[in-house]
Amino acid sequence: MDTVQIVVLAILQGLTEFLPISSSAHLILFPRLAGWEDQGLAFDVAVHLGTLVAVLGYFRDEILAMTRDWAASLLRRQRVGDSRLAWAVILGTIPVGLAGLLLKGFVEQALRSPLIIAWTTIGFGLLLWVADRHCRTVERPRSEHALTRRDILLIGCAQALALIPGTSRSGVTMTAGLLLGLSRSGAARFSFLLSIPVIVLAGGLSALDLIKEEHVVNWSAMAMGALLSALSAYLCIHLFLKLLDRVGMLPFVIYRLALGAFLLALFWGQ
Repeated sequence: MDTVQIVVLAILQGLTEFLPISSSAHLILFPRLAGWEDQGLAFDVAVHLGTLVAVLGYFRDEILAMTRDWAASLLRRQRVGDSRLAWAVILGTIPVGLAGLLLKGFVEQALRSPLIIAWTTIGFGLLLWVADRHCRTVERPRSEHALTRRDILLIGCAQALALIPGTSRSGVTMTAGLLLGLSRSGAARFSFLLSIPVIVLAGGLSALDLIKEEHVVNWSAMAMGALLSALSAYLCIHLFLKLLDRVGMLPFVIYRLALGAFLLALFWGQ
């Protein structure tokens, strides 16, 4: 990998991981469209580590409170402060964890087609538009702290759909949250918190695969990729949450429809 490829892919990962436009689709498609060789598993692990650092850093106060109250809830066997939200993140991760273990090989071999990415980009983009319109009709939208067990289960099951490239983990969890009556910021914040265990699990599995491969690793490229993805992801989270209530999801819906149409035109018949 040359420096340009490292910079572009790292920033691309940082920007798309938390926007509802699918980071996996962009990391699959962009090297192909640019004529680059696949960046390799080690680089994917590095840039995902960068996005993990970004979300942990941005929500550090909330995560510390959730961790402290969750531990206290175990000792006292009752709800304590933000322990409810901590349990919501844990329970919401179970469906995608099980789906990932069962379907990882199938997804990697059968679902990385550009045409599949095109259709999922369009289909889930339209569903996001429907959810955003629904959100505007809710009289009293709820925050992430008001999630019920049913809400958590449904959002968790929706997150499992993100194993399909082009779906967007953040996009499908926000869509589910909006359809269940969460506010835009509440749906986005819960989606970002849900990303933490998912990135840890996915990165851990990829790291195990990487150890088995026994390839030489370019550590300077990995460090640059992790740093750039962390910085771009942190900035993306900040701006997204700041502007979300003002601009809504429509710009991302339009982008997804345009990207999907472009991919259909480019790869149809191949």
